[in-house]
Amino acid sequence: MIRYEFPLNERVRTLLRLEDLHSKLDFFSGADEPRAHHAAVVTLFEILEVSGRADLKSELMQELERQRLHLESLRSNPAISPDALDEVLGEIDRTNTNLFAAPGKTGQELRENEWLMGIRQRSGIPGGVCEFDLPSYHYWLSQSADLRRADIQRWSAPFTSLKEGTRIVLRLLRESGKTTAAIAEKGMYQQMMGGKVAQMLRVRLEESYPCVPEVSANKYALNIRFTHAQGAERGRTFEDDVLFDVTFCNL
Repeated sequence: MIRYEFPLNERVRTLLRLEDLHSKLDFFSGADEPRAHHAAVVTLFEILEVSGRADLKSELMQELERQRLHLESLRSNPAISPDALDEVLGEIDRTNTNLFAAPGKTGQELRENEWLMGIRQRSGIPGGVCEFDLPSYHYWLSQSADLRRADIQRWSAPFTSLKEGTRIVLRLLRESGKTTAAIAEKGMYQQMMGGKVAQMLRVRLEESYPCVPEVSANKYALNIRFTHAQGAERGRTFEDDVLFDVTFCNL
């Protein structure tokens, strides 16, 4: 099965981008090759860019607090495990405390690092980080993998609480949805929303289908069009019926 996730507001779109970037950062920094660590540094610059929104940290803290209050109200529910509930509440409290304690704008330490900002500026130029452009960066890439990894971990440390907050909110969002089976007749599917509010849509289908979903949604209707994924017909509507699962997620 292949799962596709579609954010239905700007906040969730930003959180999904951060989650994807942190996943890439973890992957590249865990490798030993200099080129993998270069990819990690470039990914770190992308995280810095996405995290630059002044209201992102406060919005995340507000959402975590809202979820804490909601979860606390479930304590009397016999279907809820007290231990599991305490574990999630503990994660929320620790992350909110760390977010509150983080001074100033997220990643400000990196922005004040002239060496890193010089690499960031050159990385936006095709081929701009060649060794003759940035000999000091070439020297760093020639150091041991452990040294480079330690530097990357130190540079990414200011984003840890933001990463944890993103992970918690997206996990709760994904777990909030109810999945139903659906069929797109001749590649087209429409569902009237009927006042239903959703922050994210998840679509899952067999990987044997050579098509991908395109989603458009508003407060009145959801439209999913499946298009050819490859070949000369890429982008054209897939004309066969498609069986898939759809999940509406809302906190």
